[in-house]
Amino acid sequence: MLVCALLAGCGGHPRNVMTPVADTAAQSTKVEMLVTTTRSRSTIEGEMFTGERAMEPAFAEITVSIPPSSVRKVGEVAWPRKLPSDPATDFATLKAEEIGRDDAKNWLATAVRKNGDGSVLVFIHGFNNRFEDSVYRFAQIVEDSGVHSAPILVTWPSRGSLLAYGYDRESTNYTRNALEMLFQYLAREPNVKEVSILAHSMGNWLALEALRQMAIRNGRLPAKFENVMLASPDVDVDVFRQQIADMGEQHPNFTLFVSRDDRALAVSRRVWGDVARLGAIDPEASPFKQELAESEITVIDLTKVKAGDRLNHGKFAESPEVVRLIGARISEGQALTDSKVGLGDKLLAATTGTAAAAGSVAGLILAAPVAVIDADTRDNYAGQVSGLTGSAGMKRTSPDCEAGASGQKACDRR
Repeated sequence: MLVCALLAGCGGHPRNVMTPVADTAAQSTKVEMLVTTTRSRSTIEGEMFTGERAMEPAFAEITVSIPPSSVRKVGEVAWPRKLPSDPATDFATLKAEEIGRDDAKNWLATAVRKNGDGSVLVFIHGFNNRFEDSVYRFAQIVEDSGVHSAPILVTWPSRGSLLAYGYDRESTNYTRNALEMLFQYLAREPNVKEVSILAHSMGNWLALEALRQMAIRNGRLPAKFENVMLASPDVDVDVFRQQIADMGEQHPNFTLFVSRDDRALAVSRRVWGDVARLGAIDPEASPFKQELAESEITVIDLTKVKAGDRLNHGKFAESPEVVRLIGARISEGQALTDSKVGLGDKLLAATTGTAAAAGSVAGLILAAPVAVIDADTRDNYAGQVSGLTGSAGMKRTSPDCEAGASGQKACDRR
């Protein structure tokens, strides 16, 4: 298994790709993001930030160019084979500037005004990620999902090495206060109306701890924190129970994505004393099924999805053509209340609410693989194929929340 992990970790792409290049591809799309990090600044050209820890958070404004779908598969980061990157065929950095705290606030204010609904998406990466890995992966998620929320990347000090697991885990603890500060700012900022959080792997520990701290400090979590998506969380299930309890009764809509064939989490389980990792549980087994239902946590089991890396740990970011179908369906303002409801539809209707209608990552990225294996979901999306011409724009709707397995009561989200 270690050999498999080492092989999977060999990316083979050039490093230090953060040096900006000229925008030479007219058909490429641009993803602009705000970055906040507790990584140390790098003196190496094109690296920007290292995997070591800084004393204070830093901020950056980054623009990534993404080549057209004719040269890139959905869900794929098109790393350059050589430097400088070619925007016609590669992901390419067009802008990478460190900015101050006030400039970061101004960037966010402008971005939420531009998207029209004040929504924000925060992404927190997982273990073994260099700075550039987290930037390009988040750019891919934003582009392929069609999400229009203001994108904020939280990147913590990871050395980008399979042998630095302990260092990376302690780096998430090191970053908890900085992430809580960001959450507190988003909660206070009146222009921010809705916050969605997507975390992967070890990044889930960081996200959950920051939310727990915030809930304890404030007495509750803000209502605008609507959706938290936990993808392959490398979190002890016993600790997760306590974290959820500490957040209190008012907590976001949690959507948990698990895969019982996740080899990375199988190794992590051995490292942590053979205690089950949250991202690899059997959601139908006792006591998990009852506990998750009581906490109103929706679980999507991606075990049968044969997509992602060889460790089956990155399925959340694999976005097949179904992503576009979901985007087209939502953009037409259709209510997801078909009598024949597939697993993907249930995810959209029951767990993501307004954020899904706006094109959130929960609805667009994480539900997409479900349609590959769920016949009802495929049938419901099939009608959109003929009218699909590319990535669709998002339009907000006001879906009602339907009572489901999570016990969520019917409501009008907007």
